[in-house]
Amino acid sequence: SERDLLVVPSSVGDTSVTQWPPFLLASKIPMALDIAKSVKKRDEELLRRIKQDPYTYYAVIECYETLLDILYSLIAETSDMKVVDRIRESLEESIHNQSLVRDFRLDELHLLSDKFNKLLSLLLEIEQEGNDTAKMTQIANLLQDTMEIITQDIMKNGQGILKDENRESQLFANINLESIKDEAWREKCVRLRLLLTTKESAIYVPINLEARRRMTFFANSLFMKMPRAPQVSSMMSFSVLTPYFKEEVLFSAEDLHKKNEDGISILFYLQKIYPDEWKNFFERIRPKDEESRKSMMDEISRWASYRGQTAKTGKVTNSTERPKLDPKDEFLKARMEDISLWASYRGQTLTRTVRGMMYYRRALEIQCIQDKNAKLDHQRTNSSYQDGESVADMDLAIADIKFTYVVSCQVYGMQKVSKDAKEKARYLNILNLMMMYPSLRIAYIDEVEAPNKDGMTEKTYYSVLVKGVGDKYDEEIYRIKLPGKPTNIGEGKPENQNHAIIFTRGEALQVIDMNQDNYLEEAFKMRNVLEEFESTKYGKSKPTILGLREHIFTGSVSSLAWFMSNQETSFVTIGQRVLANPLKVRFHYGHPDIFDRLFHITRGGISKASKTINLSEDIFSGFNSTMRGGNITHHEYMQVGKGRDVGMNQISSFEAKVANGNGEQTLSRDIYRLGRRFDFYRMLSFYFTTVGFYF
Repeated sequence: SERDLLVVPSSVGDTSVTQWPPFLLASKIPMALDIAKSVKKRDEELLRRIKQDPYTYYAVIECYETLLDILYSLIAETSDMKVVDRIRESLEESIHNQSLVRDFRLDELHLLSDKFNKLLSLLLEIEQEGNDTAKMTQIANLLQDTMEIITQDIMKNGQGILKDENRESQLFANINLESIKDEAWREKCVRLRLLLTTKESAIYVPINLEARRRMTFFANSLFMKMPRAPQVSSMMSFSVLTPYFKEEVLFSAEDLHKKNEDGISILFYLQKIYPDEWKNFFERIRPKDEESRKSMMDEISRWASYRGQTAKTGKVTNSTERPKLDPKDEFLKARMEDISLWASYRGQTLTRTVRGMMYYRRALEIQCIQDKNAKLDHQRTNSSYQDGESVADMDLAIADIKFTYVVSCQVYGMQKVSKDAKEKARYLNILNLMMMYPSLRIAYIDEVEAPNKDGMTEKTYYSVLVKGVGDKYDEEIYRIKLPGKPTNIGEGKPENQNHAIIFTRGEALQVIDMNQDNYLEEAFKMRNVLEEFESTKYGKSKPTILGLREHIFTGSVSSLAWFMSNQETSFVTIGQRVLANPLKVRFHYGHPDIFDRLFHITRGGISKASKTINLSEDIFSGFNSTMRGGNITHHEYMQVGKGRDVGMNQISSFEAKVANGNGEQTLSRDIYRLGRRFDFYRMLSFYFTTVGFYF
């Protein structure tokens, strides 16, 4: 499988060469067999041709050493051990004397490869089905055939190796199958079979284009210049803040099966857009036996049909008309929840964003464990299970100290008491997210009506922070009284961000929009990025905003979305890179920039909430930072996912918003002040990249 081809073996160090992932070694053993078949005279020529491709050399050495290891683990009799020892000694002596080509018929090696392939397949089948006498007899026969091929067909002087006058039983009559229970040993067998049998190039592994893109970018980014990562305990602590209003949190079963005017449902559409991912997902959730698998598919189809009909008519059928979901109602319910999550992770939902941002915590936890292993010089300690638990708890505690995630759900309090089914469902979905991710925090503006001294009812507003407790409830952590309704002073989104900043912690703050995503491999680089705040190579002052590149993940939806994706990608990579250096006029554009939290929280926040000029509210934090002596940089070695508008109407509205925001910027004092204080060349760059863009 693709997974087996991509996995680095857990038993690293068992061979004398580096054990690369199998996809790098794919087809190398068949290629080496062809080389051995064509070389007839000298060992030097054979070695030179094998070493021309280093991966071929690694594959040959690993294959030989792993084969010996597996053979020795299967041997139960001393006499059988002596046979293998004689073959090994004869082979190593020929290599030492550079007479391998003369002493062995290398053109017969393909026979040996076929036998070992059958042997490995049989061993893996026994592991799955349990020990059975017939299979053990087949293994013994294969081992005997293998020894005969080696001594009679391949070795020119090996006829006497199998002769033993003191032998009481047949060769390999007794086999030791204890190793089969060991997962690491089974992993070796799987890996060796891949090396022997994979004949086509693995250049297209993985087949999934998104997986290939992510792996390629991550590998390339490791060769870019980035600061050295400190230990987790010494790194800069940071928070992530996401503003949320009433967008989609999680696709329900009704949402997935409800058809639009063209008769297309969301689930059907996603299955066609991501066919390989749907296939992999279904492989993970389906039962192993055929009968249960068919039953599950029938039940899902009936459930989908019922849900779709209910959503279409708006009527809830009575219990006698509903499809019976027995005998696996709970199983089906769990599967439908999994399907909802699968679909939500591929749409522009809050669930996708939260999952992506919580990768930071997972990455810090893993890196914390790695730091401790490095301190112990990679030596395993004989600590008890309780010690292991306490170490894991400590790693989680350090990760929680260094990372905080706050989602500012402006109307969460109103959704909590709402009687509207849609709003109530959003509240429950947000609550479920808090249960799924215990370190997630939700901030919201709470509106409370209470009588005043005159007996009149007045509204009081609070900034509230809550967390998930147990399985069903949220618990209030902080409640801060506000002087009035924030949205009366400023606009919704910027006030939603600014009121929640006080609940964030740490020295850095990353702002993430509701339609963004993150990847685990990118989260590993957060320690490196945060070290940029201490860098002095970007100018007189240290950076106050670190800009990151984005990947627009909505390009595959339609040709129009593909065009929008390319346009946005060019802006968030090439465009912003040039704006930052050499033009020095990059600002904040509502993308996944990382702020110096202490710098900005004492200088007006990260969004301008003033009415009438706030349509492009994010860019003003960049203006503010630059005017107060800050420095804004851009970094290409880390990226965050971003969703964009995919329909003509949405794209048109977005472009109108940008143009309108540009016009409103001309009314602001920030533009005037920056234009007056910049030097001539920087002022021209500033003009043509902001208000002058549409002139």
